Amino acid sequence: MTHTVGPGAVAGPVSADVEPLWDRLRLVEERVRHAVAARRATDPDPDDPYRGQYLTPDAVDRILDEPGGLGTPGHEPWQPAAGSVLGGLARHFGLSPLDLDLLLVALAPDLDARFERLYGFLNDDLTRRRPTVGLALELCGLPGAASARFRIAPGAPLVAGGLVEITEPERPPLSRVLAVPDRVTGHLLGSDRPDARLAGVLGVAREDPTAEEADVLRTAAAAGTGVGLVHLRTRGGDAAELATAALRAAGLRPLVLDAVALTRRAGDVPELARVAALEARLTGAGVVLGPLEALPGEPTERARTLGALCTALRGIPLITHGTVGWAPEWAADTPVELAVAAPSPERQTARWRHALERAAADTSGAADSGGGFGTGDADKLAEAVAAHRLDSGQVRRAADVAVRTAALAGRPVGPDDLRSAVRAQNGAGLDRLARRVEPDVGWDDLVLPPSTHRRLRELALRARHREQVLGQWGMRPGGGRGRGVVALFAGESGTGKTMSAEVVATDLGMDLYVVDLSTVVDKYIGETEKNLERIFTEASAVNAVLLFDEADAIFGKRSAVKDAHDRHANIESAYLLQRMESFDGIAVLTTNLRANLDEAFTRRLDVVADFPVPDPGQRLALWERCLGVRLPRADDLDLTFCADRFELAGGSIRACAVTAAYLAAEAGTPLTMRQLMTAVAQEYRKLGRLVLEGEFGPYTAEAFDA
Repeated sequence: MTHTVGPGAVAGPVSADVEPLWDRLRLVEERVRHAVAARRATDPDPDDPYRGQYLTPDAVDRILDEPGGLGTPGHEPWQPAAGSVLGGLARHFGLSPLDLDLLLVALAPDLDARFERLYGFLNDDLTRRRPTVGLALELCGLPGAASARFRIAPGAPLVAGGLVEITEPERPPLSRVLAVPDRVTGHLLGSDRPDARLAGVLGVAREDPTAEEADVLRTAAAAGTGVGLVHLRTRGGDAAELATAALRAAGLRPLVLDAVALTRRAGDVPELARVAALEARLTGAGVVLGPLEALPGEPTERARTLGALCTALRGIPLITHGTVGWAPEWAADTPVELAVAAPSPERQTARWRHALERAAADTSGAADSGGGFGTGDADKLAEAVAAHRLDSGQVRRAADVAVRTAALAGRPVGPDDLRSAVRAQNGAGLDRLARRVEPDVGWDDLVLPPSTHRRLRELALRARHREQVLGQWGMRPGGGRGRGVVALFAGESGTGKTMSAEVVATDLGMDLYVVDLSTVVDKYIGETEKNLERIFTEASAVNAVLLFDEADAIFGKRSAVKDAHDRHANIESAYLLQRMESFDGIAVLTTNLRANLDEAFTRRLDVVADFPVPDPGQRLALWERCLGVRLPRADDLDLTFCADRFELAGGSIRACAVTAAYLAAEAGTPLTMRQLMTAVAQEYRKLGRLVLEGEFGPYTAEAFDA
């Protein structure tokens, strides 16, 4: 052998912390040289091309006469430098100097191909080109019967930590082959690329620059106690980014595991857990896992997944997060559980400010195209979406979309840009359970009494400031009460209840989801509650206004129990009473008959708005709005007459206006009073009302001809 092992054996520069690896590997080479020389000295025919494939009688006698071993000098005591890659490996895996020597013996063929042929020679089998357990021990100057052989047993740090794999388990222990995983080799050579088996499972580690320092330090301290298991239970807070910040504060790199991806690969979880543990120990990382509610919902499957992860990651700081609490049966260890509160309005504004400024700086040409904005404008923009509950990741994505949208239009970012971007962050889960409506009406489109108008404004106000009042100030303590806002709109059909809910949604910059009761009510016992639970759960995770139209169908009064149907109907009502109290979203119930609702529901309502039939002045305004400014009108049109004579609600007035517009379109003329009276008469008959001369006056003939 004329070459020596060195950094030149691999391409590319070698960092200073890797250099000690090569120094130690040179010692391994010297031992191999000694072993080869010893073998050749006792080999009667070292040039035999068939050597390693048979044993001659002389070779058998020699083996019987040998005491065993290669006579390789024993390893001298040594300790790797603390800052070297070997020092880090020893610290993170609890390795002894002998463990490191055994690892380097197994690693040598991956760094220098010459070792493959040399190991084949020493194994007396040219097809076995990696060290066996027995050869590795002998190269460290230890006999196969020494207790040191247990340093490469299944429970030893080298094997349990995943640094060395023992292959060919069917062979006797000393004949089994040692191999080093590619990720370990890459790490020792300075690579920080994660194991390929974790592809698709690793998430992005992000931090919230506005996180409270006290929360970060408290979580970091919890991760440093015991087995390092911490669970962050969130109610609107950003637990994932808090966990990342806490690990960095503890001097650890965050390794983020995506719970959704793990669920898709449930069968591979035990192997993925071992690979993740190896990656965490190699890089000195802590693990972030969540959200836990995304793991398999079936209790046994969830326990199996978390049990495998906690077992493999034992001793590695593991921070889990989610909206659910930790169940003791999930793992042998119990975590320190910390609550993560929703950010205060001031902190949420700071989030928006930081995200908008960064997005503007990152957007190419934003300043030239007019997409930028002043720092002070960020606070006003944040106020436009104050009712939304967003984590910092959603804030960051929404800010990026809003800035790019405005930049494309060549104007500064406006509230509408931000509202649209925020709505785009909603998941599609609620779309399967309710009908989504994109609001396109505003306060000016409503014609309502002042008292009703005030109740609607109050609903929007409560939704916008609920985090401060109910969260920071704790004005709804105890009993597992949520931070939702629930309103009741009561009034006759057509008085504007649904439209008012749409206006509130517009003011808050949210979508409106109308619950279809046909998809909720089920004849089978217990199914209605399950359907409602799915709706409430999805609605809590979506920034939207949830509308239960004709709510008395499911929020009706409880009755005396006369049979099983009454008992189960009362169970449904009792479930709804409890669920409404823990609801975290914004819900509007509408009813034509307020008296039909259970009094217990009324007590839990935040806002009650009555929608009376409009008076003549309001009806005149409704006629004007419903006919609009683009429909041509004839000179004989008398809307004051219509407002005074016909007691119609806004929905009926709109129906009359649409019918009259069709009649005018068919006639090809401006809208006449005759056509409008025909439309009113048709609406009367649709409503089951009589056409009376006292109401239609001089237009009675047209009404009867309709």
